[in-house]
Order: sequence, then structure tokens, then C-alpha cells
Amino acid sequence: MSDFHEVRFPLDVSLHGSGGPERRTEIVTLGSNREARNARWAHSRRRYEAGYGVKSLTQLAQVIEFFEERRGRLYGFRWRDRVDHASCTPGATISPTDQVIGAGDGTRATFQLVKNYGGAFSAYTRAIAKPVAGSVRVAVDGVEKTALQMSVDTTTGLVTFAPGQIPAAGAVVTAGFHFDVPVRFDTDFLEIDMQAFEAGVIPKIPVIEIAL
Repeated sequence: MSDFHEVRFPLDVSLHGSGGPERRTEIVTLGSNREARNARWAHSRRRYEAGYGVKSLTQLAQVIEFFEERRGRLYGFRWRDRVDHASCTPGATISPTDQVIGAGDGTRATFQLVKNYGGAFSAYTRAIAKPVAGSVRVAVDGVEKTALQMSVDTTTGLVTFAPGQIPAAGAVVTAGFHFDVPVRFDTDFLEIDMQAFEAGVIPKIPVIEIAL
């Protein structure tokens, strides 16, 4: 059995949660009082607090059921990041030219979906492993491809071109998509004080991104 369940955390809760990307940077202050900084992680890792999205007993029951089926921290699942869940800017419409995901060489048939951040100084490329089914649009040199010309694995984020459709050498492959973040609960214990909950105090439901 896979240690990841292809199911999304309740949207009405996650879209009112909080959190974002975390980096790990090591900083050493030198004798000259200047700093030497070193990135300990090659990739960011996102943390979320789902408790902020729980506003009713019905939602709380949903989360408990979801938590129990995941066996706490045992199984991963999908999480919708309200701020960062698309290849385009917030509010824009997805386009097949949103993100450059690679260049053809005449033989390469498979490309990983990615999202690129920045570019003026030191662009960061993030692999997208959990695209939303039906949302992925792919183009080669600006010409959109059909479902007969390529396929998308929504469990890995791999785009595979059909025989006869492999991008030519130098062709720019782009994509647009919605995506989820692969996460797990960051606790094996949900402490829920009903008196506190009724008084407006949220339960703590920590969630953390996982690498696949």
C-alpha cells in the first residue's frame, strides 16, 4: 500500500488555514562582523496550520475523520494552498505557456511539471508533483497540445508525449496547471478542548509538506 493517499484535505478548511514556505539558512558572524550565509536546504518546505479554518463542529468532525483515515502522520495527502496553487498569478486564467518546463532534444518524451519563482537574480524552480486532474495544459513552441498528443500523470506531475509528438530539438515546452501540495499531519495527537472550541479557541492541526 502506498504511503500517500490521493485525496485532498477538506477545501473549506484548508482555504481558511494559514502557513507558507520555510527555508533553512545557516548564518555565521565573522570576526569582521560580516555574515557568511549558507542554504542548508536546496528546496523550501511548506508548513500550514489547519486549525484556523475550523469554524464549526461539522468541520471539526470532518477533520477528525480525515485524520483517523490518514492514521495521523502515517499517510500523506493533498493540500490546497490558497495563495499558491496555480501556474499563473492569483486571479489570472491558466495558459499553456505559463511555465517553461523544459526544451526538446528530439528524443526526450517526458517532462516534469515545474513552477518557476523569480528570475532577475536567482530563480528558484519547484517541481510540481500533484497537479489537479483536468487542469493541465501543455504547449510546444506556443502551440497547445491535445490529450491525444500527450498525457499527464497527476500522481507524479510527469508529462509524456505520444510517439510522433516528441518535441524537436530546441523546442520550448511550457505548461499551465492547478496543483496541490503533498503534505502529512505533523502530529499524531489532535488535542480538542470542546469548551475552548465553543469559546472560539481553535484546535491545533499542524500540516507539513513532504518530498516525494
